[in-house]
Amino acid sequence: MLVLGFDMTILNVALPTMARDLGATTGEQQWMADSYVVVFAALMLPAGLLGDRFGRRRMLITGLGVFLAGSLVGVLATGVPAVVAARCVMGVGGALVMPLALAVLPSLFGEPRDRIKAVGIVSAASALGMPLGPILGGWLLDHFWWGSIFLVNIPMVGIGIAACVFLLPETRDPAAPGVDAVSTALTAAGLGTLIYAIIEAPGRGWGDPLVLAALAGGAVLLAALVVRERKAVRPMLDLTLLRQRPFLLSALAATLVMFVMAGLMFILPGYLQAVLGHDAFGTGLRMLPMMGGLIVAAKAGSPVTERFGARATMSAGLVVLAFAALLGSRTTVDSGYGFTALWLSVAGLGFGFAVVPAMDAALGALPADRAGSGSGLLMTVRQTGSALGIALLGSLLAGAYSARLDTAGLPAAAAGTAGDSVVAAHAVAARLGARHLADSADAAYVHGMGLVLLVIAATSLVGALLVGAFLTTAPKGRAPSPDVAAAPADA
Repeated sequence: MLVLGFDMTILNVALPTMARDLGATTGEQQWMADSYVVVFAALMLPAGLLGDRFGRRRMLITGLGVFLAGSLVGVLATGVPAVVAARCVMGVGGALVMPLALAVLPSLFGEPRDRIKAVGIVSAASALGMPLGPILGGWLLDHFWWGSIFLVNIPMVGIGIAACVFLLPETRDPAAPGVDAVSTALTAAGLGTLIYAIIEAPGRGWGDPLVLAALAGGAVLLAALVVRERKAVRPMLDLTLLRQRPFLLSALAATLVMFVMAGLMFILPGYLQAVLGHDAFGTGLRMLPMMGGLIVAAKAGSPVTERFGARATMSAGLVVLAFAALLGSRTTVDSGYGFTALWLSVAGLGFGFAVVPAMDAALGALPADRAGSGSGLLMTVRQTGSALGIALLGSLLAGAYSARLDTAGLPAAAAGTAGDSVVAAHAVAARLGARHLADSADAAYVHGMGLVLLVIAATSLVGALLVGAFLTTAPKGRAPSPDVAAAPADA
């Protein structure tokens, strides 16, 4: 779980370096980040069912092995397609590891108190990996080549496999529903097609026939998934749970927070490295205020929720997040890091106060006999939110940047390269001695980041209004078991 935590964030700090070394456009950077998340979201639920049917220990070891293979491909990659392929393979492995790492705990710890501690420790490992990812990635990039961010996974995964082989007993649930291969394919194809359209739209234009066809195809595939799951006797995605208002609104709030966080983590490294001029390690350190605020709020979230209720805490968290985004949208090229650290800290507090009660409220709204399927649906939509955050907010940034960039007087090839990303623009400016191009690229990137932050602020305020107006408390007697409810709070 610590390795998965690293890989949620370690790539972000490496994207500017990879863009320079591989000549990656903003769209290709989005794919390098999003391919892992899309595969993860699409396969997490069927992967958990595979563990229930064929043995959790066996499938956990398999997942770690697949993750190891993907990391090796990443180490050896020499181009963008190979990196995307590596991230896809790692997404398959991560989808197996994430649900099964928690599913094996009840068989290891019979006492509820021990089980709660174990869930907290495992969840905390994943949570710890997220802030450590940019720092570790930055240090590796300052001392080694960018492939080292994949290489660091190999010894950690090796230890995990050895521990599973020698220490973990085998458990399974033969009564679990079978994996629906068609639904799995519809989920992966629908999400992938939709995100492809969103990422390609800034370059091709929203009216481009290929973009329109991909949007329509993605919508049709996802609609087919909904129809199939509604008719299934034992659906893989229990969509009827979305009829319960407490679960639906809490899940939407948690998904919104992941949408915003993933998008913000994608755009920040480019600003910190290209515009402010920090190295990779310095960039990782400078992303800590957001993680610090998130950890503080996550720790305080449970007692605050007990005092004021989930609705008030979630609404307040989303309002704080909106305020932080509005503050961040005032960033200029000359603002400096101090102002950025301020609004990042506030954003972290908003994230924490929104996501912890949202997860708790969503799980608390589930009937006891549907806690498993409900938590699977919740994690799936959260990961989907992350993928859409990178795709939509990254595409908004790319479109605003290329529209504002001044390439007058440059050769056509150089102008096209500079329009790919702010990192590419700085490389072109250094090669041609065109200082005005670097200044224009910085201003264009900050302008695009401001637009993204305004969208984040508006989205957060709408979420706060929906939660405040419509969220009701879960009916009594429907709270999940303590070990299920404790996981998000401990994390």
